[in-house]
Amino acid sequence: MNMDQLRHYQAKLAYEMDSFDVYTTLEKGNKPITIVDGRSDAAYQVEHIPGAINIPHREICVHRTADLDPGRIYVCYCDGIGCNASTKTALKLMTLGFEVRELIGGLDWWIRDGYATEGTKARTGTEIICGC
Repeated sequence: MNMDQLRHYQAKLAYEMDSFDVYTTLEKGNKPITIVDGRSDAAYQVEHIPGAINIPHREICVHRTADLDPGRIYVCYCDGIGCNASTKTALKLMTLGFEVRELIGGLDWWIRDGYATEGTKARTGTEIICGC
């Protein structure tokens, strides 16, 4: 067994979530997570994951995050695999002391997996039933 490879996959799962992971975590309410959209306000208004807060990665600073609960896990996302705003959001939140995860595939894979969205171009799909 390649131990470096094993550690790589363990770390990947520790730092990333997929759409189903986010959905079930919200549904069960067993971990306090907040979904963070790191895209621009304009992109957020068009379409976003239900319940997500919008903190554009370019605006993340101590003052912008002062009201965030440090006891929560912040799951960051952007458009999808061709966008790195989720990584920038996660990195900036982490440097401010927050626990973060990155949503694999972003909004694109959320939609592909059949989940509902909110915004001016909202889509129907599986609704989040929050148990939190």
